[in-house]
Formats: sequence, C-alpha cells, structure tokens
Amino acid sequence: MRILWVKAGGLVPLDSGGRIRSYNILRQLARDHRVTYFGFHAEQDDAAHAELKELFEHVVCCPLKLPAAKSFAELVQYGKELFSREPYAISKYCQPWVASELRKLVQTESYDVIVCDFLVAAGVVPWDLPCPKVLFTHNVEALIWKRHYEVARNPLWKLLSWREWRAMARAEQRYLREADHVLAVSQTDCDFFAQKLPAEKLTVIPTGVDIEYFRPMASEEEPNSLVFTGSMDWMPNEDGIFYFAEEILPRICDALPTARLSVVGRKPSQRLKALAATDPHHIHLTGWVDDIRPHLAQSAVCIVPLRVGSGTRLKIFEAMGMGKAIISTTIGAEGLPVRHGTEILLADSPDDFAKSVVMLLGDAAARRRLGTAARELVETKYSWGSVAKEFAAALEKVVFEGRQTASRGAVTSSTAG
Repeated sequence: MRILWVKAGGLVPLDSGGRIRSYNILRQLARDHRVTYFGFHAEQDDAAHAELKELFEHVVCCPLKLPAAKSFAELVQYGKELFSREPYAISKYCQPWVASELRKLVQTESYDVIVCDFLVAAGVVPWDLPCPKVLFTHNVEALIWKRHYEVARNPLWKLLSWREWRAMARAEQRYLREADHVLAVSQTDCDFFAQKLPAEKLTVIPTGVDIEYFRPMASEEEPNSLVFTGSMDWMPNEDGIFYFAEEILPRICDALPTARLSVVGRKPSQRLKALAATDPHHIHLTGWVDDIRPHLAQSAVCIVPLRVGSGTRLKIFEAMGMGKAIISTTIGAEGLPVRHGTEILLADSPDDFAKSVVMLLGDAAARRRLGTAARELVETKYSWGSVAKEFAAALEKVVFEGRQTASRGAVTSSTAG
C-alpha cells in the first residue's frame, strides 16, 4: 500500500504517549508498505524530524510559528480563535496554508489511503477527495475536555474547558462522519463512538509496547519509592500529580514518612515546580530524561492517579513491560486489558489509593506477583509488531472496500450511459 500519514504536533522526539504509539506503528508499517509522512508542528521541533527520512519513502514537514504554551502570546491567539468553528486545539495547528500544501501533495501523488493521526490533524485533511480516509483516534477528545470541565476549580479555566469541550464535541462528530473508517485504541472508546457510528465503520487497534526495550532490569528498588512517568505539559498528567500531591500523598506520608515520589517527564510547569519546592523531601521532578527505564526500575511502585483522560495510557504498558507493580485510578487504566488484583491495582478514592500504595510498599512479594503477571500479559499479546499487523489489516480492508465501491460506481455510470 501507499500510505499518506498526516499528523499535527510532530512525531519526534518520543516524549509523549501519542508520539510513541504513532512512531512505533509507522516504523513497523514502513517495513512492508510505502509511507509518506506529512507533519506540521512548532518550528523549534523541525530539526528532530530530519531522521524520519531514513524511515519513510517521503517526508514533508511544515514548521509552524506557534506561541509558547500558556504564554501571554498564546492567550492572545486563543482570543482570536474564540469564535472559530473549530476548537483551539485544532485551529492552532490546522492553518490554511498547511491545508493547501497537503491538498497539493494529494493532487500530485497517488495514495491508497490517507491516515489522519489524532483528531487534531483533521482540520487540514481533504475529506472531499476520493482517496479512502481513515481517522486514527488516540482518545475521545471531547471526553477529555468534559472531564477537565468537571474537575476544574478556577472559574476561568472551567469556562474555557466548557467552551473547548462543546467545540471539540461538534468537531469530533463532524470528522467521525467524514472519515471512511475510524480506528480506536480501546473497546471503551469504540463503544463511545458506536453511539453515533455504524459498527462496521469502527475497528479497535490495541495499544502496544516495545517488549525488548521495556523489560525487567536488575536494579535494586529504593525503599518506599514511587514513580510517575509522562509528559508534564499534557494537562491530564499535571492534574493527576496535583491530585496525588494534595489528596493522596499526605495520607501515605502519615503511615510512611520516608515515602518519595519521582515525577519523570518533560516540561513541568512553573506551578508544578512550585509545588515540588514546597515539599522537596517527598516530591522530586526530573524534567526531560533520555531514558525513563532506570527511574522505573529503581522505584518500588508505579502510580497513575489520573482523573482526566481518554484512550489508553502507554505509561502503564511500559511499566508492565518492566514487570513493575502499578496502582492506577480506573480512568488512568481505562481501555487497557488489565484486571484489578492480577496485573494492576485500581483505586479511585484518595483513601483507597493511599492504602493500596502503603500496602504494596510494605509487601515485596505482592509487588513481584503483580509485576510478573503484567509482564506476561504484554509479552504474549501486545508487542508493536502484533499491533502494526492489525493496523495494516484494517487499512487494507478500507482500501479494498474503496476499490469495490469505485468499481460498482464505474459500472453504474457505464450502464446509465
């Protein structure tokens, strides 16, 4: 197949779950298919994409002049987009000149299928062209904003979250209908989309993990140590850490005063840095690290205290690959094929979460049982190679059905003539 992959926000560096998922699927697809990557992202990320030319047949990058996240300039840009039809998360990337460049590419080259990676890229996809188009959803985007609205305390942030939720819900429904097929990363997301779409238009593509890279290490665990991994400029991650620090960690420290959390991930906000500075004995921020594995290996328990999110969390599969004991909220583990008490512990109230942490920190045998079962699950079913085969099969089915439809249309036109 000739595949045109369209992505907003960049594919590298591999510092977020969405990028990791897309990169690994694309890398596997490129071994058997001809892949063109079309990306548009902040101009400071452009140099990192040069390496993609070694992976794919053709690479087109459109660097964008975007204001820094949460800056005054971004607030001004948001104000300009306030009455746009699109949510800000889409309009800030999907600029008219990018849509024009993509349309020119599609009109000059022939592709079997176009993959729109994340809903955020949908604003530039030429939905009116006959080439089959597949929307690869990593989340239910409107649901994320709905959950932001529900947990927000600041009145302004609550208002902005409500606006983005409603605009995203409209955009999501529109682009789901436009797509010839929709890929979801969990049955939970698929069931949500099935409320509006026919079942035959939906396929679930499971989350995967690099089981050779993420594997148990011989490092000795530090007593009473916790770890959270993830991009700290992704709002659900920041919300989860504030929730943990304010509602759960004090309960843990009452029982285990030496408990310590390492937050491992890029771009922690000034607000999060201020939080860590108030309690340096219990909270440590690493910022960007080249390799998260040593941090996972040295920690006794991996936590995922998310209250906001959708799709699936790659951080959980990565920790599972390393044989770590994991405690998560139900939302944090949403959509993953894990069982409470077998591969993971689930806890939704602050008290239950804290009790689960204290129990696991004091029981090495229980940690080993959870970690071993977790490793066995991802090792047998969820390598990226297996996931990419399912992805390719879904694309091939869409391409075949598109050709069948075109053939029937040609016959009908000939008969009518």
